[in-house]
Amino acid sequence: MSSEEGHEQEPTEEKEAAEPQEQKTDEEMPPLESLGPDSDYSDFLSKAVSPELRRAALRKLFSSPKFNVTDGLDDYAEDYTQHAPLGDIVTAEMRHRLEAAAARAGTAPASTPAPAAGSTPNHKARAAAFDAVKDVQVTPTSVIEFSSTGKLLIIGERDVALQTAAQLIPEFVCTVFTPGPEAPRVDKIQGHAVITSGQPDIKGWLGEFEVGIRSQEETVPLSALLPVADAQIDLVLDLENTACIQAEMPPLGYFHPGRSEEALTAALAELAELRGTFEKPKFFNLDTTICAHGQKGLQGCSRCIETCPTEAIISLGDCVQVNPNLCQGGGICATTCPTGAITYAMPQSGDLQTHIKRLLAAYGEAGGSGACVVFHDERSANAIEATLKRAGQLLQVPVEESGSVGMDTWLSCLAYGARAVLVTVGPGTPERINAELLHQATIAHALLEGLGYDRRMIQIVYPGGGEDSSWSAEDRFPDEWVEAPASFDALSDKRTALKLALMHLVRRAPRQPDEIALPADAPFGEVRVDPEKCTLCMSCVGVCPTSALNAGGELPSLSFKEWNCVQCGLCEDACPEDAITRNARFLTDAERRGARRVLHEDEPLSCIICGKSLATRSMLDNIARKLQGHPMFQSEEALRRLQMCGDCRVRDMTR
Repeated sequence: MSSEEGHEQEPTEEKEAAEPQEQKTDEEMPPLESLGPDSDYSDFLSKAVSPELRRAALRKLFSSPKFNVTDGLDDYAEDYTQHAPLGDIVTAEMRHRLEAAAARAGTAPASTPAPAAGSTPNHKARAAAFDAVKDVQVTPTSVIEFSSTGKLLIIGERDVALQTAAQLIPEFVCTVFTPGPEAPRVDKIQGHAVITSGQPDIKGWLGEFEVGIRSQEETVPLSALLPVADAQIDLVLDLENTACIQAEMPPLGYFHPGRSEEALTAALAELAELRGTFEKPKFFNLDTTICAHGQKGLQGCSRCIETCPTEAIISLGDCVQVNPNLCQGGGICATTCPTGAITYAMPQSGDLQTHIKRLLAAYGEAGGSGACVVFHDERSANAIEATLKRAGQLLQVPVEESGSVGMDTWLSCLAYGARAVLVTVGPGTPERINAELLHQATIAHALLEGLGYDRRMIQIVYPGGGEDSSWSAEDRFPDEWVEAPASFDALSDKRTALKLALMHLVRRAPRQPDEIALPADAPFGEVRVDPEKCTLCMSCVGVCPTSALNAGGELPSLSFKEWNCVQCGLCEDACPEDAITRNARFLTDAERRGARRVLHEDEPLSCIICGKSLATRSMLDNIARKLQGHPMFQSEEALRRLQMCGDCRVRDMTR
């Protein structure tokens, strides 16, 4: 027999040897109750055993604890039969997103019921307009994830904090901190870690709070006082009168009811559901390549940092950084950003303007007249409900935050044929957002009035305050508006959208001045150069973030394109001769705005020895003036060397 034949027979022999000699039946099997995790279950695999008994035996085997140890690397090894409650925070975010999606699709959210059909021609036109924009698509945004296991820090008087901890469900792990003037000490009371004395220093957000204790001019982390596992804090409940986090919109997971019993009850209700994994939208997009915040150690525009109510934006020197975990979608950063480096993503401005353009066009085609676009968020929705139902010319546009809609969208609405744009500010809106909206409206009013339009075409209104329904009275709206709608496509690029809207408004303006004076910090204007001081060192060109300033070609010169200038002030700070000043204005002539003009040029000088290009006349004159009293430059020979290149100067000195 060949070796191949022998190898072919070996598996058959092994298989025959492995076959049991006797096939046991159900009656011969031991009772299942007598089996344990270490018992022999092989007989239950006999072909003579019924499938029902085999399954029961295997179920008994694999129910043993030794077979129920999950692999931590398995993403699907968790118990998905029990889910942690989503909580108010997620419910609110989900509601916001659904309302925003409904608004972009042309349907009013639940908080803004549709007016009764057939009441007036404008009501009919509005209903038709909303029906016509249901297919408007929006660009999706990403989400930010939070995770909380219910580890809660309670700040306040010890007995009150312990009583509060007792009201929470047992799944919460509570740490109590009572501030005081002495060094902190740790006790164990009623099963809770209690830290007494020191001052809190808290940063972070839901699921990732960093807690420090300040004492005697030093701050120690919570992990230095407690075991590392206990020092991880997911949530903070601050019962002190003064909040330890001073941001107008504190981070998610931080609650400051203070000494108010009503606020504490509401906070405890929210806290009870903040265990698990949560999501919120990423509200912004950031393009650092066009950020005008800084260059080469100089600080320029900081408007987004100054206006952010969550304090989520910080400086990185040449640009800013936005913390998506702290950002809560206030949107005022995108409204105030002069270059469009920060844009809003819920929705993007181009998607929002496309919706508005179609809405206004459909309203006009359906016979409506005098359309007024009303932007509102959840804070102001209830206050305007009755007015929207009564006034058919008001086209409501729900947004995440009223502060997210800025001048590019306002002016685009007017260019698309809106009689007026109303931005409603509800109670509870952070003061930073309110103040910047008013400031942006001031700039817009200067533009409108300079062109001869009625400033009432753009209004910031407070329907939840003392205005009541007077904000929508007929005498609050302009008598004339741009009745020839623009045809340009809506764009998400802020500067381009502003340019197209302003060009349309200028062409149909009652007045055509050469230029319009604007407030000092408006994002439009010119740069002026004093030719007696400027040496064409080009320091200003090196820091200009928008290429508004450029160096000349063959001749030493400085050129300027006014439309690119956002008045950030970097060029003014960079100029070593204090030769640059800014002037906020708007040129109505599009050709002048977009043309590049020479601000200063000078005679080029060459080395008097070799003829190599050296510098400008003004630069050498300026150097000579500064060296007049220097002992090394008192002779004609030394002054003559200033007109030589570096190589020729060295040769002349060593000759």
